[in-house]
Amino acid sequence: MSTGFDDLWNDLVPLGRHRSTGGYRRFSWGAADAEVRAWFAEAAADRGLKVETDRNGNLWAWWGRPGPKAVVTGSHLDSVPDGGAFDGPLGVVGALAAVEELQRRGVRPERPLAVVVFVEEEGARFGVPCLGTRLITGAITPERAAGLADADGITWAAALERAGLDSARIGPDPELLGRIGVFVELHIEQGRALVHSGHAVGVASAVWPHGRWRMDFSGQADHAGTTRMADRNDPMPPFAETVLAARAAAEEHGAVATIGKVHVAPNGTNAVPSRVRAWLDARAPDEAALRAAVDAIDAAARRGSAAHGVSLATYQESYTPVVTFESGLRDRLAEIVGGRAAPAPVLPTGAGHDAGVLAGAVPAAMLFVRNPTGISHAPEEYATPADCRAGVTALTDVLADLVTEKSED
Repeated sequence: MSTGFDDLWNDLVPLGRHRSTGGYRRFSWGAADAEVRAWFAEAAADRGLKVETDRNGNLWAWWGRPGPKAVVTGSHLDSVPDGGAFDGPLGVVGALAAVEELQRRGVRPERPLAVVVFVEEEGARFGVPCLGTRLITGAITPERAAGLADADGITWAAALERAGLDSARIGPDPELLGRIGVFVELHIEQGRALVHSGHAVGVASAVWPHGRWRMDFSGQADHAGTTRMADRNDPMPPFAETVLAARAAAEEHGAVATIGKVHVAPNGTNAVPSRVRAWLDARAPDEAALRAAVDAIDAAARRGSAAHGVSLATYQESYTPVVTFESGLRDRLAEIVGGRAAPAPVLPTGAGHDAGVLAGAVPAAMLFVRNPTGISHAPEEYATPADCRAGVTALTDVLADLVTEKSED
């Protein structure tokens, strides 16, 4: 049995890692995902936890009997294409290590405790992020979720069935949601605020509003060598103008906007494209700024499309409003981690998280671990072993405080 954070981490690190890039390709319901799910089930069982799979495919490992007012911690194990090692897994490994440390300390929980692994947090395969928590909370309908398809046309429902789950049962789970008394997620910081503050661990204050929009630019495929420039209905120029407009709109409105995923058809070197399908990811400190930026980008895309004889269709695939974590819980965690005289720093994040989705239904909070590079969603994502251990200690102290608090029925 592997024990402690370091051993758990070393067991997980090789799984789903691409040899050439050094990044991770752990996509929901794929082979690497099956490996990491099996790793979690074994590691949880080694610590005396009972593992269950809920109707939406999320994994739950319970210390003691599942019940109301439970203290829940965990994160996700899926990745973006060629993502880093820490985004998600740090919270899962840290949670298992924290449970082990609680057991070593002889803590006797007054409340149930669970470690959870949420599915499709990144949305890398099926397009909608935090799908596991959106399903539980009813933030997405089961009909829409079931029909989500990957690049090969495989739907979420079909992927679940292939994994041995019943896709007819997906959807809101009020009974399971009602068990959660509080959720705490440990996560690597996706930025460098903690580097500048000099602290290894911080506490989240809020999650910026954010969303994803799909844009389909449709034109006419033609020969690249024989079609005059004036005769083309080429979707590539309006797409290119939209990419530049996204950067300009983000800078103007204090937002961030990224077009990082593109499909071009027919994708031939000597062919004028017939279609460019692109995805916009946009985030901002407040919803007014986000809406202004997205509206400006959409307007630029429409102007460019009209100028080039191209049709444009846009779809909002996901949207999460601003999430402000409950101040009492946030401040309590900051004092536990840093002490009453010097609480841990509190900072917002532009990244979406399962904790942000759950915060609309249950008390939720986040702990961040320092990231010296500030890089995330790339192989260079990093946290030092010492800082990871500091994060585990902080999470352990928080869980010890929460699980020994007697629940009021």
